[in-house]
Amino acid sequence: MLHANAPADAADLSRLRWRARRGMLENDLILQRYFAQREMPLSSEEVAALGALLALDDNTLLDLFMRKTPLPEELDTPQIRGLLDTLQRL
Repeated sequence: MLHANAPADAADLSRLRWRARRGMLENDLILQRYFAQREMPLSSEEVAALGALLALDDNTLLDLFMRKTPLPEELDTPQIRGLLDTLQRL
């Protein structure tokens, strides 16, 4: 069993990077900057948080990035809020 803060494996990160490729250029730019600025591997907790955000449709995701809509209640966790804050500052 993996610890929540254990680094994600290369296959998980590769899948996540692929899922981060969006149909909307604005989302692509934000997500590409996030991956480019990461100096250390993502933890499995960060992978789960990013995966939850990437499950959203492009318009909802962009609205969250631009602070137009609040985070849906089911996604309002400290991990996802922290990640969203980081993404919004890019």
